[in-house]
Amino acid sequence: MPQQPRDRSVATPPRRDASMSLLTNIMEHSLDDGYAEATARRGETGRSRLPRTAKARAGFALGLVLVALVVTLGAAQAQFSAPTLAKERQELIDRINAETKGADQTQHDVNTLRRQVEAQQRKALPKGDVAQADLVALLAGATAVTGPGVELVVDDAPQATAGTGANPRQNDDFSDTGRVRDRDMQRIVNGLWSAGAEAISVNGQRLTQLSAIRDAGQAILVNDRPLVPPYTVLAIGDGKQLQSSFENSAGGVYLQVLKDNYGVRATISARSGLRLPAAASLALREAVPAPSGSAPDAAQTRKGNK
Repeated sequence: MPQQPRDRSVATPPRRDASMSLLTNIMEHSLDDGYAEATARRGETGRSRLPRTAKARAGFALGLVLVALVVTLGAAQAQFSAPTLAKERQELIDRINAETKGADQTQHDVNTLRRQVEAQQRKALPKGDVAQADLVALLAGATAVTGPGVELVVDDAPQATAGTGANPRQNDDFSDTGRVRDRDMQRIVNGLWSAGAEAISVNGQRLTQLSAIRDAGQAILVNDRPLVPPYTVLAIGDGKQLQSSFENSAGGVYLQVLKDNYGVRATISARSGLRLPAAASLALREAVPAPSGSAPDAAQTRKGNK
């Protein structure tokens, strides 16, 4: 029986890296076919968006010209308006400076007339009453005073802004915890009074029995004058004793809380020579002496403001 011839073909041996087909594919195809196809498609699309006909190219060029024209006109208009705005701003600044000089001159005239009135009052008083009148004027803040005391400088926190947030000091006027408010100045001034201060001024505004510290918007008003930080508080008294008493008072403790918790800046130091100006405006009251042997009658008293 004839035998079938044997297949003499030799079987192909398996690849040694057959078990690492994934790594082999990564090495042989470093760029994924999908990425290559997407890149080619984007290139074809980009080329297809360019204008090819002469008409399309002319429209594209016209559009670029219009855009350049609009930008050029805007720049020219801004350059033309700049001198006008600068002129209006300078005119406003000049007007403010002129009004400020006028107010300063008026205040100078008021001070001159006040000194003349004080001189006439001293002439009209008996010699024995001059010392008492000087004491009353000193206590009322009608005259400037000099002497030792303390200088307290209070300023807003460095990061103080007009932002809002939930905090125990928030209100409708000063929502930022780092800003010094009118209530803060009231407590500080009251603390100096209770510590033994004989006279106090804030940024040159002398405080009297009728002075008010209040707010208007985000400004602090003292004697109806708006003040800006830093606030310099001068107090006449025994410098070292006054400083120690204030730091241990309720006002001093309150100021320390503002420094520790809200970043308010404050420095206090004893001074050997301070000068506080007289109060800007005082109510001058005149009275007619009551007849001898009768009680004072309210109808015989005349009051007026000067």
